[in-house]
Amino acid sequence: MIKLEKRPMPSRTLSMATPLIAVVITMIAGGLLFAALGKNPFEAIRTIFWDPVLGEYAFYYRPQLLVKAAPLVLIAIGLSLGFKAGIWNIGAEGQYIIGAICGAGVGLAFYPTESILIFPLMILAGALGGWAWAMIPALLKVKFGTNEILVSLMLVYVAEQLLASMSLGLLKNPEGHGFPGSRNLNDYPSATSWINEAAGLHWGMAFAFIAVIFAYVLLNRHILGFNIRLTGEAPRAARFSGVNPTRLILFCLGTSGALAGMAGLFEVSGPSGQISIDFNVGYGFTAIIVAFLGRLHPVGILLAGLLMALTYIGGEIAQGNLGLPSAAIQVFQGMLLFFLLALDLLTNYRVKFAAKGAA
Repeated sequence: MIKLEKRPMPSRTLSMATPLIAVVITMIAGGLLFAALGKNPFEAIRTIFWDPVLGEYAFYYRPQLLVKAAPLVLIAIGLSLGFKAGIWNIGAEGQYIIGAICGAGVGLAFYPTESILIFPLMILAGALGGWAWAMIPALLKVKFGTNEILVSLMLVYVAEQLLASMSLGLLKNPEGHGFPGSRNLNDYPSATSWINEAAGLHWGMAFAFIAVIFAYVLLNRHILGFNIRLTGEAPRAARFSGVNPTRLILFCLGTSGALAGMAGLFEVSGPSGQISIDFNVGYGFTAIIVAFLGRLHPVGILLAGLLMALTYIGGEIAQGNLGLPSAAIQVFQGMLLFFLLALDLLTNYRVKFAAKGAA
């Protein structure tokens, strides 16, 4: 028989090193995958990890790192608060979509009015949209004890149908000659999040850095952050110390929903530019990898977001230059989470072999 036995004292050094080890193993396994597809594995790994930063056209790709990392960091920061407390919001993709719809809807409602107040209202609408969508699993869990994993995940598919409906209906561009999708918000100065499009700078990056600072201060300098960590690490001790689980669930799910909604708003008013059927590209799910790769630590999440953005941009380059299929890049990204979780398991548990009839 094979069984897992919890280690009495897991190695702290190994625990901190597992993200780096997971990246190295992912490179090796990814190289084997690319070789099986008939591609040069060394060239593929170099294209993904080297070319966007130090390659021939790195001056063009470097600004895109922050553009890609911003929504991942924003969403992952929100998710990490809940994960630390044992509250599992797996539906950030849906909250990201609803935030984009609500924020873009406010901006398009004022079109073509010019005002400095429009974009702040869009940010508020995006945050409230994501918050409200996250409150559905939060309230169901608080009132009826439902599983927030299932409810939040199922709501992603509802959000995707709403996105399609809005692209073909209420938010459809009346001057779009029948094509699905809203007006391009980048053509509407009061509703775009770009600070300097040529340099690849938009407000989502600024809010991502603010979220990192906010989460760090909350977790290390505030009683609420202490309660979040205590609930995740010692639930019974948290109950005995008087931590209110209802308040914690509402706060963690609401905060993660609001940050995911803001990420959606910054994406639709910046890099994406419009509400369309294929607007969502899986940032809400990828942010789960970012959160765990960053060890649920704000600074770690920032670095992990940049790394995952690197795989996005490098993957796009590899698809264009080497002819790698997009599915292979998605598998490569998924490997990262798989190996990280496997290493975490081996860090905290040891594998024991025992005879079948042993006591």
